[in-house]
Amino acid sequence: NIRQLPVKAPLVGTYYSAPKPGDPPFISVGDKVKSGQIICIIEAMKIFNEIESDFDGTIIEVLAEDAQPVEFNQSIFSIKESE
Repeated sequence: NIRQLPVKAPLVGTYYSAPKPGDPPFISVGDKVKSGQIICIIEAMKIFNEIESDFDGTIIEVLAEDAQPVEFNQSIFSIKESE
């Protein structure tokens, strides 16, 4: 019984998929992630907040666009939970 779970933005800010411009993204579709792994950055009021995965699984969809605003509780990733 595999669940597909959303990862939601914990705050309002600007979504960044990589540590800095030109760097590879933290994660891509198909990547396996572990609970506590950094998966993106959301910048709010000049503070760069590292966002971590809450569970182990595989990234099946990236729902946010790099350098674009995200709302509180907006789904930014979809993860297929590990068995």
